[in-house]
Amino acid sequence: MTLEAVLAALHLVAILTFVVFLSSQAALCRMEWMNAAVVERLARLDVIYGVAGALMIASGVARVLWGIKGASWYLSQPLFHIKITIILVMILLSFWPSLVFRRWRHALRSTGALPAAQEVAKVRRLVMIQSHVLPVVAVIAVFWARGW
Repeated sequence: MTLEAVLAALHLVAILTFVVFLSSQAALCRMEWMNAAVVERLARLDVIYGVAGALMIASGVARVLWGIKGASWYLSQPLFHIKITIILVMILLSFWPSLVFRRWRHALRSTGALPAAQEVAKVRRLVMIQSHVLPVVAVIAVFWARGW
């Protein structure tokens, strides 16, 4: 019982950290606020966001493998598969902004150049898609917890 509580708590903390840093990226990634400090901050936020995402997935896998319900229960649940599919889509969507944030930081440090407005808009769109898809995962989790 203690292991289940610890795994659930770790998963929840990872999810909340993930949400906070995705939200921070969404708030900062806009041309009207773009300056050298924001470029540096976006790159740092992205690292924390990536670590939180990895911890979220690792703690979720741990719950599947070592949790009370067991892997067979999770794998037999259709909402589990929908939830995992959406999370995988979010992971794929996050690769481009991560690469771009690093490229922006490298350009800033080497030439002092800030990103172009069109590029900021494209990256912001991907971050916002992730931000709007994430609550769908939460809704699925709520329905799943209530026996759907």
